[in-house]
Amino acid sequence: MDKYEWLFYVGLAGLAWGTYVPIIFYGGNELGGRPNARLMAVLCVGAAYFVIGVLLPLIAFLSGWQEWPAVNSTGLVFSGLAGVAGAVGAICVIFATKAAVEAGNALEPKDPNAYRIYIAPLIFGLAPVINVVVSMLWHPQKGEAFHFGVKMPHPLLWVGIILVGAGAALVLYAKEVSEVSAPKTPPAKVNAAIGSPRIAENEP
Repeated sequence: MDKYEWLFYVGLAGLAWGTYVPIIFYGGNELGGRPNARLMAVLCVGAAYFVIGVLLPLIAFLSGWQEWPAVNSTGLVFSGLAGVAGAVGAICVIFATKAAVEAGNALEPKDPNAYRIYIAPLIFGLAPVINVVVSMLWHPQKGEAFHFGVKMPHPLLWVGIILVGAGAALVLYAKEVSEVSAPKTPPAKVNAAIGSPRIAENEP
């Protein structure tokens, strides 16, 4: 099990990040879809970060389940910066969705999905490319964070990155386009008199 445990966490991370965009979009809409609703969605994201990222580690350390690590300023600063990057990315998804919907509603005729369908494909297609570029230029050493230099990867890595980015973008784009173009069927309601489902017509 230990040999493949990392695959479990890779899948869990992919599940979490892959479901984030549609979940936060739906949550913001349920809260009203306006700027104040998007801020409430940001607040909810922050509360979840606090519970999972602050309370759970503190409980683990204080209970003795995990030992306190060797704390130093460099580790704290860069770990904090990683948290900032994660939180900023989460918030930017929320406001990107808000801005995209507003831009779509400004079109004639209105189409709130005109730009929104590009958000997830662009984010998850761009992220692995940026990851490789940063890793190619930044080579931190123990106790020496600012260690830079160009380290060219194997040429096949570029092919893989292009395929991963293009594949992720195409998959997510196709998914969004399919949802937008799918016909909206009125919800079925049960006729109390005969106990069979019927399609609601001309009902609010």
